[in-house]
Amino acid sequence: MPRKPIDITVPVLSGRRAVVTGASDGIGLGLATRLAAAGAEVLLPVRNPRKGQAAVTTIRQTTPHANVSLRELDLSSLASVAALGETLREEGRPIHILINNAGVMTPPDRQTTPEGFELQLGTNHLGHFALVAHLLPLLRAGLARVTSQVSVAANQGAINWEDLNWERSYDGMKAYSQSKIALGLFGLELDRLSQANGWGITSNLSHPGVAPTSLLAARPEVGRDQDTRNVRLIRALSARGILVGTVHTAQLPALYAATSPDAQRGGFYGPRGLGHLGGPPGEQKLYSRLSGTEEAQRIWQVSEDLTNVSFPSS
Repeated sequence: MPRKPIDITVPVLSGRRAVVTGASDGIGLGLATRLAAAGAEVLLPVRNPRKGQAAVTTIRQTTPHANVSLRELDLSSLASVAALGETLREEGRPIHILINNAGVMTPPDRQTTPEGFELQLGTNHLGHFALVAHLLPLLRAGLARVTSQVSVAANQGAINWEDLNWERSYDGMKAYSQSKIALGLFGLELDRLSQANGWGITSNLSHPGVAPTSLLAARPEVGRDQDTRNVRLIRALSARGILVGTVHTAQLPALYAATSPDAQRGGFYGPRGLGHLGGPPGEQKLYSRLSGTEEAQRIWQVSEDLTNVSFPSS
């Protein structure tokens, strides 16, 4: 039986500037496409210019006059993050929407960023942490909404405080869960600090459920030459409308969290289907691993120390 179409209405975003990380394919490309169609100016910070240009072409196939452009960013490199921050600050234009969407998942062998961090921690969390710090003046000027994309994996595992970089015993899935827990804790602490210090930013979280994206597909850049068995299973279930979502439905929680006037600061949004794996988006109970304010404050301080960036106190 065909799936009943699932979608949301995106408000008019004319005059808004949006930044979406990881927008060259998958969920990120879908998010950028919808934001552009709603009238936003959309910036795609990409590592691969060829993929980025292909994404721009795809967006303009549905929205011919879309205001969309590329910027250079390797999120795993703090130097690259700082360079993008400098570029956008020099442009001097407020940012109204930031979706921290990019990520890598479960490299089969431990890899590190240029600064020596475990790749998933460095890309999924520390890169986004530093990006928000570098863009803070523009986010404040735009009274921005920041949406950070976590994962169902943030409902398992823990922060490995004794070995954040997994140097002693690497477990790809546990390291992935840690990176998404850290990102979620950061996103919620960002909202608390914004309220306390009058930054004018609202921050919330989303997760896409489970869908046949490229995260578990063949990705030579992370040492995976073939699709995983999990992604083959997810594709089969998705094609049959069983349990999991589609790439389209997986983008909707972040789209809702980032644009809906009804989305709450500090809220958590994901699919409302069985097990929160697929289905229409809605607000959800916060994962227990994301609820601790002491842990959020700790990961914030550790992240400032590791990235050598800092946020103002007012």
